[in-house]
Amino acid sequence: MSCSSEGGGVGKKKVVCVTGGSGYIASWLIKLLLQRGYTVNATVRDPNDIRKTEHLRELPGANERLHLFKANLLEQGSFDAIIDGCEGVFHTASPCFLDSKDPQAELIVPAVKGTLNVLGSCVKTSSVRRVVVTSSTAAVVYERKPRTPEVVVDEKWFSDSEVCKELKLWYVLSKTLAEESAWKFAKDHGIDMVTINPAMVIGPFLQPTLNFSTEAILNLIDGSETFRNLTIGWVDVRDAVNAHILAFENPSASGRYCLVEKVAHISEVVKILRKLYPGLQLPEKCADDRPFAPTYQFSKEKAKSLGINFIPVEVSLKETVESLKEKKFVSF
Repeated sequence: MSCSSEGGGVGKKKVVCVTGGSGYIASWLIKLLLQRGYTVNATVRDPNDIRKTEHLRELPGANERLHLFKANLLEQGSFDAIIDGCEGVFHTASPCFLDSKDPQAELIVPAVKGTLNVLGSCVKTSSVRRVVVTSSTAAVVYERKPRTPEVVVDEKWFSDSEVCKELKLWYVLSKTLAEESAWKFAKDHGIDMVTINPAMVIGPFLQPTLNFSTEAILNLIDGSETFRNLTIGWVDVRDAVNAHILAFENPSASGRYCLVEKVAHISEVVKILRKLYPGLQLPEKCADDRPFAPTYQFSKEKAKSLGINFIPVEVSLKETVESLKEKKFVSF
């Protein structure tokens, strides 16, 4: 069977698995995989929950080539039958929120154990050619090295779990430990694995519910008086998803791929939104009086070698806001 990626025929007979199917990145991933002719086995918490699955069932090609399965990240073997026969596995499922009463139970265990359970199922079937794991720049940037305007972060950086603990960054710790565990497991069991490390993912969304990153933009446009003193990377969801697919399809893809179109302080994001929507009430001041967190740079070389031509953050922000309006989270 030809593996040519020309046209839409690349995946005519290929079956792939996407975990966490109803999420922001996964929904777009399923949409684009179906467009490319793949058959998709997607895992969700409850296939009968219309609110979480209707947007997937309505995708072009879903009737014929999308199969939804119930799976539990914490249950060993839960993914065995779903992954059996799949050529590729895209593991996107992982909890994503900042406020946690019990970080160990709510974030760290599901992220780490869930990833190892999925990889464990991949080892049991000879059909899996490559696994693409959705990590995050959270697992990249939190080293002891300072991040200043002249510093260029790249794929060789790896967040230090001790730094994460000191700063009580539990989500960041969960992504860091999950990726560390995944690389060790993949090496020990001979799994061909690639990780995609996107920054804050924005752009249009398909799911009917808010997620962490779309809510962050909503919080800026819903009349808030202040913005957070935070500098982070930003990337469009479609670039993040294309990177997943290209990392699977390109035999020479390997290691980690950081996906960051731009590193910007929240104040800069507010400025862009002000230009896009001049009449909008946007926060005027920072939530604290400290100096703004410094910006830094992210290398785009490896992402571009994969074939990613980044969508400008201005376009992504506008389309995020338009999605928020379309789904009635905001009206103006």
